[in-house]
Amino acid sequence: MLTVLLLALLGLLALALAAVPLAGRGFGAAMVHGGSLAASVVFAAVALAALAMGGEAPRPLPLATPAGPLLVALDGLSAWFLLLLGLAGACSALFALGHERAAPARVLAAYPLFLAGMALTLLAADGLTLLLGFEAMSLASWALVAADHAKEENRRAARLYLVFAALAAVCLVPALGLLAGPGGDLAFAAMRENPPEGWRAALVLALVVAGAGAKAGLVPLHAWLPLAHPAAPSHVSALMSAAMTKVALYVAARLLLDLGGPAQPLWWGIPLVVLGAASAVLGALRANVEEEGKTLLACSTIENVGLVAIGLGLAACFRAADLGALAGLAAGAALLHALNHAVFKTLLFLGMGEVAHGAGSRSLDRLGGLIHAMPWTAGCMLVGAAAAASLPPLSGFASEWLLLQALLAAWRVGDLAFQLLVVVAAAMAALAAALAAAAMVRLFGLVFLGRPRAPRALGAEEHGGAARLA
Repeated sequence: MLTVLLLALLGLLALALAAVPLAGRGFGAAMVHGGSLAASVVFAAVALAALAMGGEAPRPLPLATPAGPLLVALDGLSAWFLLLLGLAGACSALFALGHERAAPARVLAAYPLFLAGMALTLLAADGLTLLLGFEAMSLASWALVAADHAKEENRRAARLYLVFAALAAVCLVPALGLLAGPGGDLAFAAMRENPPEGWRAALVLALVVAGAGAKAGLVPLHAWLPLAHPAAPSHVSALMSAAMTKVALYVAARLLLDLGGPAQPLWWGIPLVVLGAASAVLGALRANVEEEGKTLLACSTIENVGLVAIGLGLAACFRAADLGALAGLAAGAALLHALNHAVFKTLLFLGMGEVAHGAGSRSLDRLGGLIHAMPWTAGCMLVGAAAAASLPPLSGFASEWLLLQALLAAWRVGDLAFQLLVVVAAAMAALAAALAAAAMVRLFGLVFLGRPRAPRALGAEEHGGAARLA
């Protein structure tokens, strides 16, 4: 399985290198996005196989470094996130095939590199490989955010995004160094044998939460997210929201829940619970006041990232209290919601991109009545909005219900301060869910219902083919 994945990674790197000469030709964009689609399908298929039959042990890459060989592996955690990357990547590439006939070389080269960076981060079995993938993902996504750099707001979004990407790197490099310990062995297997303790553990926790949180969009490190998503092309926004923020959460889960060891104290998961609850409420609040469709969806991403963080934090706390079944419940809720959010947020961003193409605007005040001109898009957006609003029996309801059950079971931890904290977190998660439902009702109503509020909305047209399938 790893061989197939590495071949897909090599294919993406070849596409990135070939994008410059291909950019000037009519079939260049189709070839790059078609290759990205094929690689994404491979990611999803291999991830499903690994989840069904088991993963593969670490394997060295034929690349020598002063720190030792680069290692890759595939276990259940990486396979789960690779699955959501494959699903989101396939749909995003398919949408780009339907709409992006031509693109600058820098954009065409950055897109497969973005996919490859995320996949390499998920497959990494040592600290250096993880950092290489993480930084490739960051730089490629920065180039994609700056795709339309003629606009001042897009340049500002790209600059701010680069600042937070640099912050993530500045935090993760020393965190991995501390996890490596005195021996300096960056292999994950060696880190598991020597988990951090005392001040070293506290510093690792702070650095990982800051580094991964800056990339995931956790409050208060979320300022880049509502600016970067509208600046990027629609298929890139979908991939950033659905997959890139989850890769950052994967890094947090890998470093804190796996490499951090099973014997950490109760406070090990509390920062994720607190920041996750704050992110969920703030993101949902902002989604209810935004007037631009993609900005609204970006704020919704902050909310959902917060919910996943709550689940991961709870899992760490339950494990510290020796409540294995509840730790499994919380971790399962977090992982399921990460996958669910990847799917419905891809659908919503691509649907908003179709609205922008068909009606010429993403401003909610200039849309309306599109259900008649764009019935296919309206139907798909309705399903995505209902899932984001946590309505049963859709996927968003399933994972948020599991998360709520985990929060309600936290009284089993015999620490009064922790119990009070989780009561507040549960109330904030419930408030966030209600606000998210209101934001989705507002989004669908203003875009598709009522009467058109601008001349262009009267003449909106819906695309078919690959974009409709996506």
